[in-house]
Amino acid sequence: MIQTIKQEWLSNIRGDLLAGLVVALALIPEAIAFSIIAGVDPRVGLYASFCIAVVIAFTGGRPGMISAATGAMALLMVTLVREHGLEYLLAATILCGVLQIIAGYLRLGSLMRFVSRSVVTGFVNALAILIFMAQLPELTNVTWHVYAMTAGGLAIIYLFPYLPKIGKLVPSPLVCIVVLTLLAVFLGLDIRTVGDMGELPDTLPIFLWPEVPLTLETLMIIFPYSAALAVVGLLESMMTATIVDDLTDTPSDKNRECKGQGISNIGAGLLGGMAGCAMIGQSIINVKSGGRTRLSCFTAGVLLLVMVVFLGDYLSIIPMAALVAVMIMVSIGTFSWDSLRNLKKHPLSTNIVMVATVVVVVATHNLAYGVFVGVLLAAMFFANKIGHFLYIASDANEAGRERTYTVVGQVFFSSSDKFISSFDFKEAVDRVVIDLGRAHFWDITAVAALDKVVIKFRREGTEVEVRGLNEASATIVDRFGVHDKPDAVDQLMGH
Repeated sequence: MIQTIKQEWLSNIRGDLLAGLVVALALIPEAIAFSIIAGVDPRVGLYASFCIAVVIAFTGGRPGMISAATGAMALLMVTLVREHGLEYLLAATILCGVLQIIAGYLRLGSLMRFVSRSVVTGFVNALAILIFMAQLPELTNVTWHVYAMTAGGLAIIYLFPYLPKIGKLVPSPLVCIVVLTLLAVFLGLDIRTVGDMGELPDTLPIFLWPEVPLTLETLMIIFPYSAALAVVGLLESMMTATIVDDLTDTPSDKNRECKGQGISNIGAGLLGGMAGCAMIGQSIINVKSGGRTRLSCFTAGVLLLVMVVFLGDYLSIIPMAALVAVMIMVSIGTFSWDSLRNLKKHPLSTNIVMVATVVVVVATHNLAYGVFVGVLLAAMFFANKIGHFLYIASDANEAGRERTYTVVGQVFFSSSDKFISSFDFKEAVDRVVIDLGRAHFWDITAVAALDKVVIKFRREGTEVEVRGLNEASATIVDRFGVHDKPDAVDQLMGH
């Protein structure tokens, strides 16, 4: 127990504290922006980010990953807030948390193994594009000072680490924010600041039970939104956990992460906050700034609240150009540039899955749609590919009265037609042997194909022997097959 606490909390104190500070600064404008997207007061996003980050630090299954209010979740709340108001959003947030906890106990986090690498790559690239696109409003119809500040911020971020000694001690995004803020104040530049995004709260959050009637009608209103929030939140969190796993070469507990996300969302709803989930951009900022343990996420949440409530006057003067530079760095670092170079090397099916995921996510701004399309395409391509791994050889005995068909490969819905077409039902033989010793039957479509082959031969007056089925195939054939049961032809033909 003590060893676990040391490893997950105290093994990287300086790096986690500094990374947490950088993440907290970057969270503020995003939380405000996501609140505006959802149509609620900036306090709702800021309180949510504080609560989710602090709670997930204790309950989550991925140390070093940042969770807070996110744009993907905010987009799903717009209609609910517009039609029913904030209190229904808080109730939906609590129900979303309950559904995520249930998903954790049902071990749905394990379903991530069905998401292919090409889908994850497409998800990452799409998110990088969305992060960059989110910065464009800050770079349009502005003075040249904003472009100069943003370019200077990027120069600091990428060049500062090369300075001897000090370059490795302080995260360059933090240096960027401090230097550009001092520069803007000293020169008196009239550029957009964090304070222009919205009013920062000046009080601590308090416990709030949503003022909604506890009726079936209320449940019918909030459940569709809660279910959508739960699915999108878990998808983004599981994807982000997988990416951070790769960045840090450490494993994570996906099912614990599901439960942790649920608990943190219940807490957010009870403190007047909106639902949230893991943030890939902030998680990458955290990792690249040196954050590795739960302490970094906890620090980010605590410092976020402290700075907003007690240091709001100072935070409000931070130029948005500094935070835009940090987020552009995140988008550049998030995008998988290897995926572009690998377009010529990887199979066409892999490239189609990756590109389709990117296009759908960017077009809809909904991560769930993109992942769904990517997983569906990947499954279709896989089934088509495996369906080709079926070979059927045939040999006749010397008298020509018996033929043996040897089936090698996988028989399922994709290859069943090929299986049937490989047999010659018109050949005049007395006996047919179907050797399935090197084949595997996966589903009822495959069993139906075997039934059809056997019964077609028997209709032609040919004796059929099926042999060599492995145990798993024999089980499904015995259970669902009809060719060795009374009135098999009638059953198959529907008479």
